[in-house]
Amino acid sequence: MNHKTEVRKVEHAYELDDLDKQILQILLKDASIPYTEIAKGLSVSGGTIHVRMRKMQEAGIILGSRLIIDPSLLGFDILAFIGIYLEKGSDYKKASEALLNIPEIIEMHYTTGLYNIFAKVICRDTTHLRNVLNNKIQVIPGVQRTETFISLEQSIDREIKLYVE
Repeated sequence: MNHKTEVRKVEHAYELDDLDKQILQILLKDASIPYTEIAKGLSVSGGTIHVRMRKMQEAGIILGSRLIIDPSLLGFDILAFIGIYLEKGSDYKKASEALLNIPEIIEMHYTTGLYNIFAKVICRDTTHLRNVLNNKIQVIPGVQRTETFISLEQSIDREIKLYVE
């Protein structure tokens, strides 16, 4: 299962106006709000909301929607970040393809600085985390070593803030 976000190039930029920003701001708080409710709150028609949403999707501003679950309620008690050092930068493509096949990795970034790759993982417990490190990540050709940071608490989790002028 590949959850990679596809970045699309848009031939012409879609200029967000205040109504678009208001729509997005409402949906960032709760993406399940019906278009009719958004329309009523903004004093426009449901059709207007539908058209604006379609335009923002076509422009690549809105990439989709997703269900957010609490992993701890499903038995995943460890959230960790893993800094991955590669033997050489040219190993990135093959290493990232291998990392995509590890379901415990829920986010991955190609970075500058100390690590070539920074990955966010969820595991049931420290035994599961050790197995992911030793038997899934560190055995990938090109991975030189890893450094792991276990999250003790998530203090902030928010989407981008849009300012309506």
